[in-house]
Amino acid sequence: MIDRVLRPLAPVALLLALAACAGTPGPAATPPGGTPVAGMAGATEVATGPESAASSSLPPAGEGGTVAATATEVGAGVEGPADAGAAAGPDDGSAAIAAEPPAGAEAATASGAPTAAEDDYAALYGEAPPLADPAVDTAPAAVAYDPWEPMNRGIHAFNNMVDRAVARPIARAYVAVVPQPVRLGVTNFFDNLSSPLTFVNQVLQGRPRDAVQTVGRFLVNSTLGIGGVFDPASDLKMKRRSEDFGQTLGIWGWRSSRYVELPFFGPRTLRDVMGLAGDAPLSMTPRIEEDKVRIALQGLQLVDTRAQLLALDALRDAAPDEYAITRDAWLKRRTFQIESDRRNRSQDGDLPDYLREEEEEERNPTVPANAMPIPVTVP
Repeated sequence: MIDRVLRPLAPVALLLALAACAGTPGPAATPPGGTPVAGMAGATEVATGPESAASSSLPPAGEGGTVAATATEVGAGVEGPADAGAAAGPDDGSAAIAAEPPAGAEAATASGAPTAAEDDYAALYGEAPPLADPAVDTAPAAVAYDPWEPMNRGIHAFNNMVDRAVARPIARAYVAVVPQPVRLGVTNFFDNLSSPLTFVNQVLQGRPRDAVQTVGRFLVNSTLGIGGVFDPASDLKMKRRSEDFGQTLGIWGWRSSRYVELPFFGPRTLRDVMGLAGDAPLSMTPRIEEDKVRIALQGLQLVDTRAQLLALDALRDAAPDEYAITRDAWLKRRTFQIESDRRNRSQDGDLPDYLREEEEEERNPTVPANAMPIPVTVP
């Protein structure tokens, strides 16, 4: 009888037991696909052991309750492309792509080819740019090689006194009185006289192409240009170049030289002082036997050279340290001349004419060796 009464109640008891089991909280289960379900953050936080330590380094669940990776995958040490894709959220993928360097920059770095900025620095300073401190935005500035600075400053003060008392007033009067076309003819005349000196130094520098062009320019201007007063060679695309023995010594390897300022001659380097001795025998003006004519031409050349520098007077006068700005500007320009000659020589046969970069015509507005009216022994 009891069995008959309890038998119908067995299914009811089984249902009550299943209901009680279903109401008891238990550990959250991970779906087979590895995608966490919402509300699992609390279960992950209360976990203990290696899984909890690994999962504590994961970012918290977002607004949708999505976790970057499950505790089971991290604790098991599973790595690979699939985990890398699962570890990145919707926003992390774009950030990772943005952080990658451009392919061109990686190729330039891998090939070791210098950049345009490095080429410009080498042309100005004759050396590779210094490496900047990663914590500092800019690299340290290059320092001029001027161990004789106290002596040079004294000579510079003397040259400035002579310049302000004599040279500058004469140059200003020359510009005010002489018309510009006449002044241009004077400049062209002395540039043409320096062509033989330029030709010899271009040969010594190993630049036969430029040397041939300089000879052609000299012949054209000396004939069609009436002794060099006019410049028809420039209309024929024959570039004006100015070379001296100081540049030749730089091409031969004397690239770095200490700065020195000479009385009356102005800024130089020790290398260029040696170059003056090499330029004197090749200069045309000292070969004129008539003293009055020679001295007159040398004086006119000095005035013409000083007139070309009048545009820099305002900058020099406004500079807090006029000596330093004169020295640094002259050294940079001189180094640029030598490095440009070096690169042109190395690339002389590599490029056709139509691919060569057009540069401004070279002038050298410094006191040349043949402009000073001093006794020079000419063989």
